[in-house]
Amino acid sequence: MNSTHAMTLTDTMGKADFVLIDGEIFETEYLRVPDEDTLADDVVLEAKNGRVEFAWTRADLDGAEHLGEGVYQLASGHQLRFLHSATVH
Repeated sequence: MNSTHAMTLTDTMGKADFVLIDGEIFETEYLRVPDEDTLADDVVLEAKNGRVEFAWTRADLDGAEHLGEGVYQLASGHQLRFLHSATVH
């Protein structure tokens, strides 16, 4: 997507409750949206599904490619999509 209004991966992180990683849902254990004070080796995302855990640094997320539908591909090949719980009133 080459639109000047395209959202970046960090734009979509927000306060996500879950993250879809390579087609499987993981609960967000720790999430820090990178800012100007975030170093390349700072952990910005930790997610868990049962005994499987992922942790990524800002450097891991830098340069993520938007594939559409809110899905981003990291340089490592993993695909991420951040999900938010719905609130019903």
